[in-house]
Amino acid sequence: MPNHERAMHYPVYSPSARQVCWLLIVGFLAVGEALYLRYLAIEHAPVSLACQAGQASWLCSSFRLVIVLYNNSVFGWVALLAALLNLMRPSIVLISVTLAAAGFGLVLHNAGLAGLAVALAILSLARPAPAPE
Repeated sequence: MPNHERAMHYPVYSPSARQVCWLLIVGFLAVGEALYLRYLAIEHAPVSLACQAGQASWLCSSFRLVIVLYNNSVFGWVALLAALLNLMRPSIVLISVTLAAAGFGLVLHNAGLAGLAVALAILSLARPAPAPE
């Protein structure tokens, strides 16, 4: 028997169809909201100037929050931390947090850390599934 046939095959972690649908919803909502905030608030001059002048609205509050989070690379760090935890112990909650934070990070210029988080999330799909308790 050849060596490659004798190798032990471990089941890999793979989300169910329901979990994949959930991850698609989370990913599309996160990227959609990030695109909305970036192009219709942050980079849209009239809205950006009004928010910087002190206008009080939910859009300006979101604008200010995103700017603070962006300046501290929070999106990238949260995505990276969740991806590392997911690599150690796969979970639908951790991969959802990774996907949402990485979506925001990639759109809102925290691409270095968010890209690394996405790579780790993909790598976590190749690891053996956790043993049942």
